Amino acid sequence: MRMSPIFLSLLPLAAATTPLSPQHIFSNPSSHSSSEYKIPTSYESAILARRILHLTPLGTLSTIFPTSHHASEHTQSQRPAGLEGMPIGLMDYISDCESSGNPTILAINIATSFRNVASGSNISLSLQWTPPYPPRSRIESMKNTFAYSAANLPRFSLLGYLEKIPASEVEAQDIGACFVKQHRDAKYWLPGNKIHESEWVRLVVQDVYWIGGFGDRAYIGWIPIEQWRNVSKAEWEGVRLPGEKKGWKEWSTDWFGGLEL
Repeated sequence: MRMSPIFLSLLPLAAATTPLSPQHIFSNPSSHSSSEYKIPTSYESAILARRILHLTPLGTLSTIFPTSHHASEHTQSQRPAGLEGMPIGLMDYISDCESSGNPTILAINIATSFRNVASGSNISLSLQWTPPYPPRSRIESMKNTFAYSAANLPRFSLLGYLEKIPASEVEAQDIGACFVKQHRDAKYWLPGNKIHESEWVRLVVQDVYWIGGFGDRAYIGWIPIEQWRNVSKAEWEGVRLPGEKKGWKEWSTDWFGGLEL
């Protein structure tokens, strides 16, 4: 299913006119009719997630330390004992250099995340939306705390596996230029550098788990992989996330159109 940007701009996602305190934090109501807001669908949420992927240069890669049987001698000698099976999340650079929804990563093979994957670990990438501007109006109870309510903003995890990008595709899609445009310092450790061995990989997304914000006004749950992959560039370019522009309202759920609550 696809929706045109024109349709999206007219989509009324909020039915309430008076901001209410969140009734559901990490789940949706048992019945959407019990919410004061129209909760976005999983496909609408996929569109927002794809925009976040395009705009967000950093993410957390989560892997698991291998057992001693699968770990290399170098890895075992460098880590404390007893970490077998322990998860670890580390920040890494990412870019949206392909149109498939599979993030592009410059894998530094000596880094822990990629050593764990080489030893058989699965991998996930977690992203969160960080608005560049603070809201114009605040949630009443939040006025003297952080600049915005992070719990009311989208975040999600992409689960899948790493796949080396063939040299022919790297050249055809100009992956290096795309990545360095977003991460200028990465030019020092591109493949072939004299510091560390590196290579271009993509995270092939197999599953997507999304938390769009408070559960009474945002979708929380799994996004079908077909929906993730089918989002077009025109669709994610046709929406705006909270805080992309100045003057946004922290309670607003209308990210598809220009109307405010």
